[in-house]
Amino acid sequence: MGKSIKLDKVFVNQIVDKAVSPRDMEGKIEEIEELIMIYSCAIKEVSTKLEILDYEFKIRGKRNPIEYMKSRVKSPRSIMDKLIRKNLEASIKVARKNFNDIAGIRVVCSFVSDIYKVADMLKRQEDITLIEEKDYIENPKPNGYRSLHMVLEIPIFFSDHVEPIRVEVQIRTIAMDFWASLEHKLYYKKGENIAIHIKNDLKDCADVIAATDIKMQNIEIEVDRLN
Repeated sequence: MGKSIKLDKVFVNQIVDKAVSPRDMEGKIEEIEELIMIYSCAIKEVSTKLEILDYEFKIRGKRNPIEYMKSRVKSPRSIMDKLIRKNLEASIKVARKNFNDIAGIRVVCSFVSDIYKVADMLKRQEDITLIEEKDYIENPKPNGYRSLHMVLEIPIFFSDHVEPIRVEVQIRTIAMDFWASLEHKLYYKKGENIAIHIKNDLKDCADVIAATDIKMQNIEIEVDRLN
């Protein structure tokens, strides 16, 4: 599971009117803490479902499709930055209404076929509603990025009410995750100032990795036929 998130003073200062009373300010801070708690609970719910499905496959299918999972709740600073980029009001209510990626889970699978298998199993669960799905494996981004993205809505049962919460789930292979992680680090260092030839090299690497995924999938099918 993702690490616990501390409140970001920059975010708090942005959403809290400095003219409000200490009591009102405390209420705003509690609102942020509750936001993090709610989305952390949603991550736990979806992660548990994935862990159960993976364990079931390990026992019944003799091979578990999930290699590992990572999760995170967007930090207050990240939420604030996104609100500013999109010219939206700096408030918790606006963030919850407009953003589907406050809670995120990355699921890393062995083979491409496992990606769709895991996605289908999630979508068949009665308490999960599929809000949005984008297949960047069939339709890669121009830079070569590949992954299956889904926004799922799941009910979270609290002590006094039930609340539907959205979680973004990204499912990819080990190879796709390797490329995406390194590409992100490179862009984080230089932003959009990366030379064209480097962008082309990254795209070439993505294509090689995609071809390798297909080859490994074919090998896996061939090995299964031998059993």
